[in-house]
Amino acid sequence: MKIIWSPFAHQRVDDIADHIANDNLAAAEKWVNSVYDSVERLRDFPQSGRVVPEVGKREIREILFGNYRIIYSVEKKAILILTVRHGMQMLPLEDLGNE
Repeated sequence: MKIIWSPFAHQRVDDIADHIANDNLAAAEKWVNSVYDSVERLRDFPQSGRVVPEVGKREIREILFGNYRIIYSVEKKAILILTVRHGMQMLPLEDLGNE
């Protein structure tokens, strides 16, 4: 399956990395690479994430990455990465783009 990152999800990753880079640039670069690497498993196992509790739709799922939630949608021929959120933050439904 193809993995497509929404512009919003890319921006969220960049924002989080900028925050980490304030203290440690190398850690920020490592974090970004690890985020993208962790999503690659969805190519073969798109249903491996849990259904997002706030949404309750089978096609909207998340995988946990450290303290972060990577939220994605399972489409017919692709995985769409919707957003990346800190695990302690509530998910605003507008982050899903079409809610």
